[in-house]
Amino acid sequence: MSPLNKRRWENFKKNKRAYFSLFIFCSVFLISIFAEFIANDKPLLIYHNNEFYSPIFKKYSEREFGGEFETEAEYKTIEVKCLILSGGMLDECLDIPEQTIKNIEKSDLKNWILWPIINSSFDTVNYDVEVAPSPPDNNHLLGTDDQTRDVVARIIYGFRLSVFFAFLVTFFSTIIGIGAGAVQGFFGGWTDLIFQRFIEIWTSLPYLYVIIILAAVFPMNFWLLTFIVILFSWTALVGVVRAEFLRVRNFEYIMAARALGISNLKIIIRHIIPNAMVASITLLPFFITGSIGTLATLDFLGFGLPANYPSLGELALQAKNQLNAPWLGISAFVTFTVMLSLQVFIFEGIRDAFDPRKVFV
Repeated sequence: MSPLNKRRWENFKKNKRAYFSLFIFCSVFLISIFAEFIANDKPLLIYHNNEFYSPIFKKYSEREFGGEFETEAEYKTIEVKCLILSGGMLDECLDIPEQTIKNIEKSDLKNWILWPIINSSFDTVNYDVEVAPSPPDNNHLLGTDDQTRDVVARIIYGFRLSVFFAFLVTFFSTIIGIGAGAVQGFFGGWTDLIFQRFIEIWTSLPYLYVIIILAAVFPMNFWLLTFIVILFSWTALVGVVRAEFLRVRNFEYIMAARALGISNLKIIIRHIIPNAMVASITLLPFFITGSIGTLATLDFLGFGLPANYPSLGELALQAKNQLNAPWLGISAFVTFTVMLSLQVFIFEGIRDAFDPRKVFV
């Protein structure tokens, strides 16, 4: 690590709010990355007749455990649990009560099933729930939604999806925006004028209508929606980067670099972009939170991701439609509040760390 980056890291750590926000956010995000190992309707590991099975990584038919069907085993059903724990004795697993399965799980050590902490994925429908949405209980800590899907599982998967979406949109929008602003500000003249007219036309397009039209023509998915949002997000950075380049391009050290024959690309990357980083990083919290808000808004309005995706916006929509289920609204509100607040605090600390005028004591 260079002395400059070391100083920036030390400045960031001195900002306690940003530092602890980074720790909390990274911990939660790390948990969400391994969501399949935390919330899943498939076991993590099965020991059956002296062999190990890992249903998370590979599909197994019911017949491999002694059943009758060639389709993938439904591990949460009583019959499949009995087949696994009994070693494949099909006759003994017909019409077996749930309490007997629990007794076998406690006493039998020859065959066993290792379940995740939450025995439901984001799309797992619990047919044993009598009322939908159901309130929190021992099986569902935050209750279920109107399709009896576990709210905790949907929050974990939805958090991961929202963060990945926001990071992708921010990363590519920042690269495109900085590149466009650098070209405009560095070369100026007709290049700047033509780019400015193009950006004015581009930003006047109603991207919500564009998404509606494209959703009617193409089946909407995560990558298509990300691409569309990037197309209309990069212009937010162009203004501040362009202004910084217009200010710096005639400084003495830039003129000296040109006189020495250094290429324009090296001057832009090595000498001017570092000066524009503080202004760019200042906008990153708005990019991150705005991207998450855009995804949630589109899902809330029904123009976002399909129903088979875990969506926090769809959870907020259910909260609006199910006023008799306050746990849905509270879960969505707390999730958005914590997620967006942590990201704003983190990027505030990053912005201050990159600012040479900011000194922490």
